[in-house]
Amino acid sequence: MPTAPINIPTAENIELELREGIAIIALNKPRTRNAVDDYMRNDLMAMIDWAEQEEEVRALIITGRGAAFCAGGDISAMQKRLAAPQGKIAVNGWKRQRRTHHAIKAVHEASIPTIAAVNGPAAGLGADLALACDFVIASTSAFFIFSYLTRGLIPDGGGMYLLPRRVGLARAKELIFSARRVNADEAQSMNMIESISQPEGLIDDALLMANSMIKGSPDALALTKSIMDKTFELSIEEVFALGCQAQAICYTTDAHQESVSEFLDRSKESDG
Repeated sequence: MPTAPINIPTAENIELELREGIAIIALNKPRTRNAVDDYMRNDLMAMIDWAEQEEEVRALIITGRGAAFCAGGDISAMQKRLAAPQGKIAVNGWKRQRRTHHAIKAVHEASIPTIAAVNGPAAGLGADLALACDFVIASTSAFFIFSYLTRGLIPDGGGMYLLPRRVGLARAKELIFSARRVNADEAQSMNMIESISQPEGLIDDALLMANSMIKGSPDALALTKSIMDKTFELSIEEVFALGCQAQAICYTTDAHQESVSEFLDRSKESDG
């Protein structure tokens, strides 16, 4: 029976492409340097939800169109938010924060490998979005800047959680307090990112990395990732307990049973 064609969704602010099981999500508002407003955030969440639900998708790449990866939060949207009645500013901000956190968590907690292909500047929320991915590849023209404090804000896109886990607490404080630019070379030297690519080869390098991580069982990968993402907060006993539950699930999967059968068949052939 032929496989039904995959229905790839479209959105005004996001481009989506599927290449042999790897979804490429591109922020697509180059005129605003891909700054995130409510519409882009909603489109991003919808695309990630689609990638999570579509069985053919084995990995996810996030990148940006134009010269920037993501310039952070949309300043014009911030201005509109402050123009609300005084009694509504705080509660409106609280609701918006919840939606932003939901989007970052959707990236961070995705059950498939996620790669940020940072094609240009990643500022504020844009830097947080990149770090929410499992792996970061940056173009030689990219840089990162945690610019929140210069806007009179705290890092609200996950940076206070994600950055220390990559570069250590003291270095994370230095980068956030100073709000200085970090180019790709320095970012790699401090383990903020995994690798650097020439601009013209960025997506190909991200695809190569993604392809290297989709050889095994997607079920086992999803379970492994869900535990590893919690290991800094858990004791070894808690990790073992979660591992017991996850392994029990793996025992029942087709991938494990087929792998065992194939191994035993090969052993019989070699013995014969």
